[in-house]
Amino acid sequence: MPVKENRAEVIWEGGLQDGAGRLEVASGAFPALSVTFGARTEAADGKTNPEELIAAAHATCYAMALSHRLGQNGTPPQRLEVRATSTLDRVEGGLKISAMELEVMGEVSGLDPRDFEQLAKEAEQRCPVSNALRGNLDIRLKTRLGASAPS
Repeated sequence: MPVKENRAEVIWEGGLQDGAGRLEVASGAFPALSVTFGARTEAADGKTNPEELIAAAHATCYAMALSHRLGQNGTPPQRLEVRATSTLDRVEGGLKISAMELEVMGEVSGLDPRDFEQLAKEAEQRCPVSNALRGNLDIRLKTRLGASAPS
């Protein structure tokens, strides 16, 4: 039995190149978003795309997984900054999300950088979104313990 089901809906009007869609989530957590094909391959121009939404989901899920793993270790974070960057490539037959880079900066008392990196790797292996993506794209993880985001 599922723990919870979540729903999103898009209404698309027009063709791929000249059309647009409106994305809504059932929770109402954010206002409707405009989506276009052009936002995938050109300037976003205030619109979003599936790859950006996957990156947002991955960053959020990973932050939760790492916070949980650090808490289990007895070293809960004061702050985590997670940046997820999805890479969309043109391949024979169309487009493919080829990679997701997770960059995490953590402020965690009582933990050295090597232990932070190990716990960060363990959290990535446990993250449900990582596990949904694993095997379909390359997931890369960069970590930094300190006060500024990794470069």
